[in-house]
Amino acid sequence: MLGLAVMLLSVSIVTGFKKEIRNKVTGFAGHIQINKYDSNSSFEASPINYGDSLKQGIEQIDGVRHVQSVATKAGIMQAKEDMLGIILKGVDFNFDTAFFVKHILEGRFPDIGPDKRSDEILISKYIADHLQLALKDTVRVYFLNNIETTVRGRRLFVSGIYETSFEEFDESFVVADQRHVQRLNNWTKDQVSGIEVFIDDFDHMEAITEKIYAKLDYNLTASNAKDLYPQIFDWLALQDINVVVILTLMLLVSSVSMISTLLVLILERTTTIGVLKALGTQNVSIRKIFLYQAVYIIIRGLFWGNLLGLGLAVLQKYFGIIKLDQANYYMSEVPINLDILPLLWVNVLSLAIILLFLLIPSFIASKISPVSAIRYE
Repeated sequence: MLGLAVMLLSVSIVTGFKKEIRNKVTGFAGHIQINKYDSNSSFEASPINYGDSLKQGIEQIDGVRHVQSVATKAGIMQAKEDMLGIILKGVDFNFDTAFFVKHILEGRFPDIGPDKRSDEILISKYIADHLQLALKDTVRVYFLNNIETTVRGRRLFVSGIYETSFEEFDESFVVADQRHVQRLNNWTKDQVSGIEVFIDDFDHMEAITEKIYAKLDYNLTASNAKDLYPQIFDWLALQDINVVVILTLMLLVSSVSMISTLLVLILERTTTIGVLKALGTQNVSIRKIFLYQAVYIIIRGLFWGNLLGLGLAVLQKYFGIIKLDQANYYMSEVPINLDILPLLWVNVLSLAIILLFLLIPSFIASKISPVSAIRYE
């Protein structure tokens, strides 16, 4: 019971942790990004033409859920006496706001329509605290135009404050209307810094990346989240080792415990075994008797283990009892993933492996001679 509860919690926490981190990375930057194929890796990216033909060609690929354009530009935000370097992430009215809405602490997402340019911005809690900003505050943001080598300023209003707990995002990015970036860079309305593509299944990301790349012109390239943030996904891959170690230890402990239990049952029933053999009972039948008894004990343990493990997992998922340091774990509480398939596999493998180990003591029971067993009493 205890072993299974620990295994279920381990799988739920680790898969939940990986899923939460993965969703934050892909929610902010998309599963796949399309950019200009050049050596420029800064936020002052070369523009690409984002027309209907390109958008429709990507959307027609199986597994693609949403396509949106972004335009980024580095600048300096000034509020009162403080200044801070930021990255303005320009989005249009077609932008999927679900991720940011989920992480908004105060206010709302900027109201960006198809016609009029919006002066509202969404800033992170880190930027708000650093510059002592609150909702509806006015800030000035200064940008450098690379062609004209002049400084341009924009007067913007804070409509919302978000927090993803990812320092890489929260310390820099400010969400605003895409048309600000296009006007600052003297771009047309069809020119953007990049295209973000969201897909239905993360496991198919690399295959869809190849399909998208095959549809692009020679001057464009497609990169998925694993390519853009390799250190994060390599770190997540290491978490699987922790799960394997925990599952192995718990299965070994549970198996040894059940072997001991079955050996005790055999010792207590040595005389019975001798009588059954004297009456002509076959060894296979005797082994089945003890295996059936062991299965009964294991199933009871699985039932109570599931009740305990899943009960604690549900409490954590909906009430967030155990908290975490956001600076180290990128989230405020222990995440839980209750997908049925991994949990079902834990139960099936536990039952199968423990039964496999129990063949050893059951074999011992079949080797007891009738004479020795009757004398044993």
